[in-house]
Amino acid sequence: MPSWSIAARVPPVDVLVERGFAVAAVVAVAALVVVGAVAPAVTGASGAPQMATGGVEDRAASHPPLAYDAPVEERDVDFDPPTRDGEVRVDGERFETLAAALDAATPGATVVVDGVVEGNVTVTTPNVTIRSADGGWGVVDGHGSGDVLTIEADDVTVSRLWVRNSGRDAAGNDAGVWIAGDDVVVRDSRVTETTFGVWVDGTSGAVVANTTIVGRDQVADRAERGNGIQLWRAEDARVRDNRITDARDGIYYSWASDVVATGNALWDLRYGVHYMYSDDCVLRENAAFGNDVGYALMVSEDLVIANNTAVNNTGRSGHGLMVKSIDDSTITGNHLVGNDRGLFVYNSLHNELAYNLVLANDVGVHLSAGSTDERVHHNSFVDNRDPVLADVGEHVVWNESAGNYWADATVRDVDDDGVSEVRHRPEGLVDSLAREHPLVAVFARSPAVGVLELAESQVPLVRSPGVVDERPLATPVHDWRRYYDRD
Repeated sequence: MPSWSIAARVPPVDVLVERGFAVAAVVAVAALVVVGAVAPAVTGASGAPQMATGGVEDRAASHPPLAYDAPVEERDVDFDPPTRDGEVRVDGERFETLAAALDAATPGATVVVDGVVEGNVTVTTPNVTIRSADGGWGVVDGHGSGDVLTIEADDVTVSRLWVRNSGRDAAGNDAGVWIAGDDVVVRDSRVTETTFGVWVDGTSGAVVANTTIVGRDQVADRAERGNGIQLWRAEDARVRDNRITDARDGIYYSWASDVVATGNALWDLRYGVHYMYSDDCVLRENAAFGNDVGYALMVSEDLVIANNTAVNNTGRSGHGLMVKSIDDSTITGNHLVGNDRGLFVYNSLHNELAYNLVLANDVGVHLSAGSTDERVHHNSFVDNRDPVLADVGEHVVWNESAGNYWADATVRDVDDDGVSEVRHRPEGLVDSLAREHPLVAVFARSPAVGVLELAESQVPLVRSPGVVDERPLATPVHDWRRYYDRD
């Protein structure tokens, strides 16, 4: 926990007396409820109390999480480009410039780039393929001006081509590859030293696959860069198995729909993935690490966010997964590890949050702005400094037929069904008071506060603001230990 000065936080005496009376009154009421209403201890077949703890023996303080091993062979994106002047061939005919070759190409042609050629060209012929010569990389260089390669025709394929050095105007959307045609494919390629990497401009059926996109790390403020892949009003796009770094946001959605993004690795960015006003999209099996925010989902609905990884995302925002004004979506199977906040849920309703691993974050889940109607179950909360931070002002129940696993919960599973008979309060009244009034933390270990916490965990009549799990799981859903260095 951060250090703080008692002297700097002491309020006037009359305020202290008023707050102290309020806390004492709450504790006294809770104590009366406990004495009169607490249920007898659960016992097993032998008559002995059945008590187990879900606590973890090795905590994050002694075993910090490993730096995430990205699902790519290497993160080195400092490529050695060819330097010789190039040429372009179209069906065996040689051209000195790419522009001349594209003018000569007919539908079905293959345009082969050998060496370094001039960019700032536009493809207007449909159904052509542009690729490097066998055995090397063909480079299309924009020399720091405008868009390097603009594709206005439909059914164009860019395959194993290196596009580099776009203009530097972020406000003007200078891009490496600008896609303005339908069913355009960019695959197995490199897009480097660009402001925006690949911009999909209001088209349908675009595919960006197995491509390395590198922005400009010399632009120190990430917010001043462009995005790796920009999906503006894109429909039915597929974004898969790309590596994206040194941009503003890795994949940015604006009014996009029915986009499926899978298997992408995203690092050293502001946001790994950023949704705005984009519905009916799927984000699956991506990895975002070392960013300000792993995944920022905003003002969208009917999303599927499944089996993604967010590790060590810290900074100005510091969220692994930010869910802001997101409705009717499924967020399941994600691993949120070592972030400032694992999951931030703000002004969002009717979502299912299930089977996620929330591990070793400063705050596991931050719930805010009326996000009280979520279905939260079968998640594992382990080694988070604060498992839950709830700014909701009301009593929120998390679970369906079964709840979640909490490493710090007290567990009684008498019937051995995997579900504890003791409810768990990851953040209760005492936590809320201590957050709003830091002086309350001075009394956190007092017997009176202990009585209040016991009442909150065991007496259903105590319905203070905060989150309660009525049926916590007895064992974790996830093998979280693989994130720790046992050597």
